[in-house]
Amino acid sequence: MSSSKTPRYNQYSGGAAAGAASVSSGPSSPSADSGAGSLMEASFGPTFSSSAAKAESSTTYKQHRRTPSSSSTLTYSPRDDDDGMPPIGTPRRSDSAISIRSLHSESNMSLRSTFSLHEEEEDAEPQVFAEPPSVKLCCQLCCSVFKDPVITTCGHTFCRRCALTSDKCPVDAAKLTVVVNNIAVAEQIGELFIHCKYGCRVASGSAGGAAAPAASVAGKPGAYEVDPLGCPFTIKLSCRKEHEANCDYRPVRCPNNPSCPPLLTMNLEAHLKECEHIKCPHSKYGCTFIGNQDTYETHLEVCKFEGLKEFLQQTDDRFHEMQLALSQKDQDIAFLRSMLGKLSEKLDQLEKNLELKFDMLDENQSKLSEDLMEFRRDASMLNDELSHINARLNMGILGSYDPQQIFKCKGTFVGHQGPVWCLCVYSTGDLLFSGSSDKTIKVWDTCTTYKCQKTLEGHDGIVLALCIQGNKLYSGSADCTIIVWDIQTLQKVNTIRAHDNPVCTLVSSHNMLFSGSLKAIKVWDIVGTELKLKKELTGLNHWVRALVASQNHLYSGSYQTIKIWDIRSLECVHVLQTSGGSVYSIAVTNHHIVCGTYENLIHVRLPCKHTVPRTLKILAFSQKLMMRLIIRCTFIL
Repeated sequence: MSSSKTPRYNQYSGGAAAGAASVSSGPSSPSADSGAGSLMEASFGPTFSSSAAKAESSTTYKQHRRTPSSSSTLTYSPRDDDDGMPPIGTPRRSDSAISIRSLHSESNMSLRSTFSLHEEEEDAEPQVFAEPPSVKLCCQLCCSVFKDPVITTCGHTFCRRCALTSDKCPVDAAKLTVVVNNIAVAEQIGELFIHCKYGCRVASGSAGGAAAPAASVAGKPGAYEVDPLGCPFTIKLSCRKEHEANCDYRPVRCPNNPSCPPLLTMNLEAHLKECEHIKCPHSKYGCTFIGNQDTYETHLEVCKFEGLKEFLQQTDDRFHEMQLALSQKDQDIAFLRSMLGKLSEKLDQLEKNLELKFDMLDENQSKLSEDLMEFRRDASMLNDELSHINARLNMGILGSYDPQQIFKCKGTFVGHQGPVWCLCVYSTGDLLFSGSSDKTIKVWDTCTTYKCQKTLEGHDGIVLALCIQGNKLYSGSADCTIIVWDIQTLQKVNTIRAHDNPVCTLVSSHNMLFSGSLKAIKVWDIVGTELKLKKELTGLNHWVRALVASQNHLYSGSYQTIKIWDIRSLECVHVLQTSGGSVYSIAVTNHHIVCGTYENLIHVRLPCKHTVPRTLKILAFSQKLMMRLIIRCTFIL
């Protein structure tokens, strides 16, 4: 309802004792005999309050009836002294409109709560509520209305500052850790009505009641009351900032002279008409005029600077532009200096890197030159040896081929702890495998380093035979087993119990593996890393120590006998009788069958028309003559 301001003070704000007594109700209402008005400490007001909204052309007051509740008093506690927090009456820079953002969204619909504060600041604005807030809106640590309420890990709500400065929850003694902002409580507090701070004053110490102890804490004012001469509006806490920025009761200073007494915003216009300290607008150029509004207008007509105001304004504008340009140039210079410093650092780094690159290039060039010279020496040596071999081959005389001259020893592989029983070459990877009495297989590099690459261990007896099929190495041992090795990884992949006696020899052909032992030859199908027994060849008279597989036949050597088997039907097609004891080695060419026997002899069989003959000639030679014959046959074939 519309009414004059003065009666409203007396009726709703507690300006007069009679007015306060006539509208108060309940045991918590202010005392009727209090002549100084209704005292409210920190944040509580009377049971009945009013709010006012200012229209464009007139002032309209709206009365709000609050639900009667017991009046409470919040005082400035000694804890505030320990924490070094300012008293409630101390003005602060940021008052009520601090943003509370939802943790679940970064949208522009952010909520703003008038009580939210920075962690380092304390709400020192006068807060006189139109009616006592619910105790559920008060922090249990500071006993004040929540300021920036947060939910902690224990599930309770406290002021953010209280939660960060306290160790344990006062309810369940749990450790306090902030989890999330309590937006719901923030919105409730933002809807509470308070009196404009320009309508409040510090309560006097003679007001009695609870105000006196609050005001006497460390000499700091701790309570406020409604000022009957101040702003009569009650506003929502969330709208406080907006209202107080435009409040007619906001104190201002005279723009003409700071020595003028303080004014209210609503009285400023009238004061400016009567102010005796109005300066000429050209005072910054040297005009010394000071007077009131009437003399000010008269002075402008005769002021010597008035006629030059356009020129002076242009000069000021140009000077301002020059200042801006100068400031921009200073910023550009600072930026260029920083960039120059960075470029200098980068240039130094690049120079260091370039020096390192040059050093590395020189080192690599020297190394390449040395390698090239070594390669040239090796190539020259190989050419010489090749020329020597070709010259001897072109001579066409058997007796002139001396093995000692053709085959020169390049080196010796040393590493086994016992006799070497077998050798096998893996040409794809330039590897040589050797089996020894020390129960190991050594892998030698025959291309670059000529060193042992790895020692394969797994047998419990002498390694007697080696054979390669695809990328798998098969080894036979005196422990009666065959081990399958992966050549790529040089790891054991399978072990097969092959015979009841030592495995003396191995050979592979047509995806089959043949293993020789005492009076038996076993034929295995190779299936991945597995060996499937296909057939056992019997009818042998002694140890089978030599096996050779060709495209169509398998040759086996035992005591004074060489048997020839059809490799597809696995049937014996011919038996060759020899002399000199057991056959220890066999070599087969397109025209010859050569075998070495126990009695230091090498037998060469000469098949007729590339087929197995019924009658074969047996020739026995001395070791030296036989070596010459083998070398001759090797180069001819």
